[in-house]
Parts: sequence; C-alpha cells; structure tokens
Amino acid sequence: MDNCVFCKIVQGAIPCQKVLENDNNIAFYDIKPYATGHALVIPKDHYRWTYDIPNFADYWQFVHEVTQKIMKDHQPSFISFLTLGNEVPHAHVHIIPRYDDDRLVNIFNQL
Repeated sequence: MDNCVFCKIVQGAIPCQKVLENDNNIAFYDIKPYATGHALVIPKDHYRWTYDIPNFADYWQFVHEVTQKIMKDHQPSFISFLTLGNEVPHAHVHIIPRYDDDRLVNIFNQL
C-alpha cells in the first residue's frame, strides 16, 4: 500500500531499528515505546488484520522468536502482547516487555 507507514518500513523508505527479520516478517522497536524493548512485528506483505495473514502459524512462530530475543536482550519480568491494530492499518503485534517497577497497568486499564 502506498500510504502505509509499515509498508514503507518494509520497503526501506522509512528507517527502523530492526530486532529480527525473516523472509515474510520483520520486527522493529516502536518509536514511542511503552517500555524498554517494546517492539512491533509485522508481515512484509500488507494485510489489514493479523487474522488475515495466510501463514498465521508461521507469523506467530516469528512473534515467539522475537519474544525470546527480547527476553534475552532486555531481561524483563514478563511480556505482554497487544494486537489492537487501530493505530496503523497494517497487521501488527506489539511485544511489550514488562518490568517489576513499570507503570503500564494504568496504560492498559485505559485501553
């Protein structure tokens, strides 16, 4: 899609800080993170919703691989996942590391 910011990231027209990438997906750190290590995982092809992704199991396997890397690199207490999809009209999952002293409970209660 021409006006999709995530498609532009896939094309290299907009830079990102990559976490991990494979043939079908890319993960990169969010530019407005809720916490240190907050990443987004998107399919390289444009789909509106995560449930539209034809290789859904492979996509979630990639999300798992990214989660493991974030766990290793940032050592959070645990991980939260969000699949809201309202912010950018391109399928994506937020991987949000959670820490014992974070204040994200208040943010999540507002969603």
